[in-house]
Parts: sequence; C-alpha cells; structure tokens
Amino acid sequence: MGLVLGLEIKIEKNNISGTCPECGGEIISVDDKKELVCSKCGLVISERGVDYAHTGKRAYTESEKNKRRHTGSPISNLIPDIELTTIIDKKNIQNPDLKRAAKWDTRMPWKKRNLLIATTELKRISSNLNLPHHVKEEAIQLYRRAFKKKLLRGRSINAMVAASLYFACRKKRIPRTLQEILDQTSESGKDVRRAYKALIRELKLKAPLTDPSSLIPRYVASLNLPIEIERLSIQIVKEFRKKYPTSGKDPKGICAGAIYLACRSKNINITQKELAETIGITEVTLRSRYKEMKNLFNLAFKTAN
Repeated sequence: MGLVLGLEIKIEKNNISGTCPECGGEIISVDDKKELVCSKCGLVISERGVDYAHTGKRAYTESEKNKRRHTGSPISNLIPDIELTTIIDKKNIQNPDLKRAAKWDTRMPWKKRNLLIATTELKRISSNLNLPHHVKEEAIQLYRRAFKKKLLRGRSINAMVAASLYFACRKKRIPRTLQEILDQTSESGKDVRRAYKALIRELKLKAPLTDPSSLIPRYVASLNLPIEIERLSIQIVKEFRKKYPTSGKDPKGICAGAIYLACRSKNINITQKELAETIGITEVTLRSRYKEMKNLFNLAFKTAN
C-alpha cells in the first residue's frame, strides 16, 4: 500500500515537473483525448481529464455551437446502423491496400441495405397515418426480430413492415385498421396477412384485440353526425361485446352496425350505402351487425319489462 502511494506521489511530482516516471522523457498533452503521454516511451501518465474547451458560455453562431456541443444525436432504432458504425477517412491515404479497404468500406452490406429500405418505408407509412414515435419504435424493433429470425425469406420487405406496424398499433392501442395500412402500401392484403401470421406464429406473440369503440369517434366525425350519436354508439358497442364474442369479426363492421342503430333510434336519416362507403365495408356486413345488435337490445328491453 505504501509503495502504491509513493508511486502516485512520485508520478504527481513528475507530472508537475514534466518528466516521465519511467524513462524521464518529456510529457506531452493530447488535447483530443485529454491524456498526458510520454513522448519517448509512450507511457500514459493520466487519462480522462476534464475538458475545459467546452465551457458554459453562450453560442451565437453555428460554428460556436458545434465547438461547444458536448454530445451527439441520441441513439435510435429508426436509424439502420443506430449510428454505431465506423467510417475510414479517405483523406491523405497513400497506401494502396488501405485505399482498397476504404473503397470496400463504403459498400453497404445486405443487412444494412435491408434495414435502410425497411426504415424508410416505415417512416413513410407512419407519417401518412400520423402515428406516434413510440409506435414506430415498437414496429422497427419487431421488424429487427423478424430479420434476425430469418422470416424475410420468401416475403417482401414492405409486407413485413406493414405487418409490424399493424401489430404495433394493436399493441399500443392506436385506432388504426389493417385496411388503412394497406391503403398506404403497394403490397397486397394477402401478402401482408401472411407476414402478420408469420410474426405471430414464429415470434410467439399474443395479438391484442382491437377495441371497436376506439374507432367510432373518427367515423362519426367523417359522417358529420352529432356528439350524442358517438356516445350512444360507444354504449352499444360495449353492451354488444359483453353479450357476443367479437373475436374474428371486423371491428369496422361492429362500428358501422352501432352507428346505424344509434341513428335509427334518434331518427337521423342516413343511408346504408353512405355509411358502408365511409367506413369501408360492404352493406351486407353492415346489415348483419345491425340485426345482431337490434335483436340484442330488443331482448334486453323485453327482459327489463
């Protein structure tokens, strides 16, 4: 212990005098790394020094901001390489082998190219649908898991991106339907559904059910209906879900049946064709859900009497 303390004191004294404790050479300061190094033998005297260059003074120009910036941009999964890769500087390279290595370093590997295409497509769809940032983060993490699991074999990148976004929306309780995502992608509904089923099966995920009542405010606003129709429709959907299993049924059809039943009860004229076209379902589905809800509330009314 005394030997270590003595060595530390000796080094500290030699640092003040500017000589190396090993060979007595001159000590130089490396400003970029904040280290004190012996110019003769290369011994690192001290490291991780305090950076006094970045002070707390105010910056008025872009160059001053860059000089006083302490950190870079935050790490994000939405960047293909998460900004953790290294780049060989091409300036002042004389060695031909190093020039060849720098040339090959600029060529993008398949994994990075795949993630670049996927993140670009994901950002485009998310921007068109106004999806929040945490949904995009969840979707790209799911896509990375699918890529590592080699689920992209035989499936397109865009189809897997759409499937990942749809699952992320359902998991985060964002009221977006599969049809809305299909409208923003060039892939067919069959391919996207196949990719979605592969995600659920291979990654052993549990798909949460979409609450139809979360979609009603958007459809009511599109139809220019009063607020009382929205409230009544949400109540109808909640009662319907208590009595009937909604698994496997299109949530848009349930919303359409509830809105149509609410309009009929309040004597508001709206055609089945207009309602079906606005929500994006067939009139047959609308009539089927409407009859089920009408019979349910008629039975409930008779029991109450």
